[in-house]
Amino acid sequence: MSLKKYIIIEPKKVVILLGICVLAACSIEKGEKSTGPAEEKYNILWLVAEDMSPWLASFGDSTASTPNLDKLAPEGVRYTNVFSTSGVCAPSRSALITGMYPTAIGSNNMRTWKRSSALKPDNPLYYEIPLYETVTPAAVKCFPEYLRSAGYYCTNNSKTDYQFAPPITAWDESGNKAHWRNRPDEMPFFSVFNFGVTHESQIWKKSNDSLRVDPEKVPLPPYYPDNAIVRGDVARAYSNIEEMDAQVGEIINELKTDGLYDKTIIFFYTDHGAGLPRHKREVYDQGTHVPMIIRFPGGQGAGTINDELVSFVDFAPTLLSLTGVDIPEYMHGQVFLGNLKSPEPREYIYAARDRMDTYYELIRAVRDKRYLYIKNYFPEKPHYQENLYRLQMPLMRELLRLNEEGQLTGAQKTWFKQTKPEEELYDTSEDPFHLNNLAASSEYQETLIKMRRKLGEWQNQYGDLGMIPEKELAERMWPGGVQPETVKPEMKIEKNKVVIQSPTEGASIAFQVFNKGKVEKRKDHWSLYTGPVDISEGDTIKAVAIRIGYKQSPEQLFVNNR
Repeated sequence: MSLKKYIIIEPKKVVILLGICVLAACSIEKGEKSTGPAEEKYNILWLVAEDMSPWLASFGDSTASTPNLDKLAPEGVRYTNVFSTSGVCAPSRSALITGMYPTAIGSNNMRTWKRSSALKPDNPLYYEIPLYETVTPAAVKCFPEYLRSAGYYCTNNSKTDYQFAPPITAWDESGNKAHWRNRPDEMPFFSVFNFGVTHESQIWKKSNDSLRVDPEKVPLPPYYPDNAIVRGDVARAYSNIEEMDAQVGEIINELKTDGLYDKTIIFFYTDHGAGLPRHKREVYDQGTHVPMIIRFPGGQGAGTINDELVSFVDFAPTLLSLTGVDIPEYMHGQVFLGNLKSPEPREYIYAARDRMDTYYELIRAVRDKRYLYIKNYFPEKPHYQENLYRLQMPLMRELLRLNEEGQLTGAQKTWFKQTKPEEELYDTSEDPFHLNNLAASSEYQETLIKMRRKLGEWQNQYGDLGMIPEKELAERMWPGGVQPETVKPEMKIEKNKVVIQSPTEGASIAFQVFNKGKVEKRKDHWSLYTGPVDISEGDTIKAVAIRIGYKQSPEQLFVNNR
């Protein structure tokens, strides 16, 4: 595999456009295999921190000491305009794994397949909010499945939270022991490591730990009062970033120890913005803007900055482009790297907020490089909505106490107003904390109209299932509240090869082969079915089928007695 570098010099910045050219032998092109010589494939490693804004020295905030990421940044490309599709994890992770907008496939409400810890049985909504998994269109797969088909060993350690149970076909391994080191025969790999130490919950769960960052030195946004409680929790968030950096360093050192550092494309990013009040769950930049560093083998683009807009829906098709795999037409994302890179950069990113644990909301946002436009469909509701989970944070309780006592002033009161405007428009370059709403200003009407139109075009192009009551949406996916089940796969033998099919439209198939009835050493590993399987006399093959959102099929066994 060869990397090609294209550099465009613009005033005061360098934008690096990187393409990876992969021979046909490294990809699956319409089901055909190349007869030419195969080239080595680059491995891909994702390092994903939770609940963190661009609070790193390489992105302009040196509050936390992050030596490992500080070293990675000048070796890679820093992406400064990357945005999640939601200010919270589950919808955003749904976008990552499918390459599709959550609002278009019905994965937009925060946590659908299990009861949120913010929802207690004494809350009437406990029984009103339906339980269901997102049932995607039949063609949709978790994108690692395409990489597995192309010969990659795919591991996830260990968070999923896609708004549906991860199909058995998505990963070779998914769990807290998943690692590229478990792959056979030096296969190329795609490995994900998630770092939960920066999660919102760790602000209160680690309250007895010593702080690594001086509370007196942490920056505070203008909407926070300045006192010891507030500074303590913000310092805890920064201290947790330091711990995360050490964990990132451990994974990178393992990569170096294995001699794979210069054979691997490394992504570092976070799943959405910081886990603090008025950050997480919101569609403001503080909830959706994330840092991203990509390090390429050979130092391509090292030390440069890329300010192109990137959305989480872009990640899946871009990974396929980097590995030379055909991109399914159903994906919504725009490719920003690789041999299929879009010729034009993205102009807008989109974000949404719907039901957030216990409270229904409907907010949509569109952003270009400068302006953020927000449409509030329930302006009669306040921005702040109670969340029992978040109430465990001392900072949140302190904000509420001060608000009730009338001690908040100026920008500190904005989030607690009893209503919100139907439209919001912010100049993010002049107003990074989004406090000066320009929607009513005559000077910005042209921008307002343009952004309003772009939002409508996006909703019309992809659809917006957030406009459908959640009970109706759940009924469409799980009629009568019953999860549909994937039909047991069918197997037949043809010329000492087993052909496996599932009658369920869109179902994927996983299988295991047992040699003359003996269980393989890796009995927990399931292979992805991509075509007829060689089988010897006396072998047994076991198969299951699964479609996203459906219950996995019963197992089907076939014994070759011929």
